[in-house]
Amino acid sequence: MSIPNPRDHTEEPDRSLTADPELVGLVQSKARFSRLETVRLISIAKTGHYASGFSCAEILATLYYGVLRIRPNEPDWPERDRFLFGKGHAAATLYPLLADLGFYPPSDLDDYTRLGSAFGDHPDMTRIPGIDFSSGSLGHALSTGTGMALSARLTGREFTTFVLLGDGELHEGQIWEAALSAAHHQVGNLVAIVDRNDHSLDGRIDGVTSIEPLADKWRSFGWDAYEVDGHDVAALLPLLQSLRDPARTKPAVVIAKTVKGKGISYMESEFGWHLGWLAPEDEAKAIIELGGQP
Repeated sequence: MSIPNPRDHTEEPDRSLTADPELVGLVQSKARFSRLETVRLISIAKTGHYASGFSCAEILATLYYGVLRIRPNEPDWPERDRFLFGKGHAAATLYPLLADLGFYPPSDLDDYTRLGSAFGDHPDMTRIPGIDFSSGSLGHALSTGTGMALSARLTGREFTTFVLLGDGELHEGQIWEAALSAAHHQVGNLVAIVDRNDHSLDGRIDGVTSIEPLADKWRSFGWDAYEVDGHDVAALLPLLQSLRDPARTKPAVVIAKTVKGKGISYMESEFGWHLGWLAPEDEAKAIIELGGQP
């Protein structure tokens, strides 16, 4: 069975292919690729957010290669699905995927964070094709996504808006104001994904301020809530694809249980790697663990 061309997502992905091991394998390979590229980009910048990007690599790859309706050669296509990266500090993991899909040449990333480059530590929608939201200050993405989803209704379009949030971002009160508003207005074309890696800059999420029982909280706010292993592509694909349904009347949240620093043993679940830089010998070890050649 053939798989969709990842550079041609102008139609809704064929859900009959979601269990195809080739498609699952493609997404998994792109997640590994994005982790390796994250290491390369941060080696240019000399500082960056490895662990935050690694926890959501499978989520990003699943969205871009199996879920989102996009046209890389037409980034402003009005019917495209919207993606808002609430935890924009992990943008180094997203940029390589957009380049791979053809939004811009991969060589554009060679000057990552250097003077004059469009590619900074956080994404800039005014300078980077394929970016729908300039994120940096946490807490604003779900409000903006709610507005985008409502605009689809007002303009008669059927695109779906996806918002990826960090679990530490849920400490922001604005998230819950947006959640109330989306449910009240029955914004069924809005999907939030929580990267539940259980760590933030300040330590364990529930040690700073507990957010559990998380699924029940979202349901009490009027959302459909689902829980999934955020590194299990075979589970993520059918779930996220099923939520692209114009008949939905309730917003949906996917709580993706992940591991911060996934893929590098000494980073996994170590909140000290929220921001850092690998010395050359440590970078070589990391690349080997990720399946690359140092």
